[in-house]
Amino acid sequence: MRAVVTRVSSASVSIDGATVGAIGTGFLVLLGIGPNDTQAQAEKLADKICGLRVFADEAGKMNLNLAAVGGALLVVSQFTLYADIKSRRPGFTKAAPPAVAIPLYEQRESKRWKICHFLEK
Repeated sequence: MRAVVTRVSSASVSIDGATVGAIGTGFLVLLGIGPNDTQAQAEKLADKICGLRVFADEAGKMNLNLAAVGGALLVVSQFTLYADIKSRRPGFTKAAPPAVAIPLYEQRESKRWKICHFLEK
């Protein structure tokens, strides 16, 4: 499992001009899933991301996590994180096939990902 995590003041995803996801302060997460990734790995990654202390506290020190600032997550499936670019034509055989990736991607709706929003400050 690979993730690119970006701290944002706002982010949104649009498909054919229609917004399908939007957040204010939080993390935009591009999530790539490999063929051998598991539910346990997804939960561990969610814990790591939700626990990142990269938001400024009252002293300006990066000391607060997502829950402490009332932030949100916008998770976007990104199989291209597993691209093989040894040639001019990228290959994606190292990415999980849809039958494996979709159930793990949909775990972003699980309690582990959602708990980021509800932890006590």
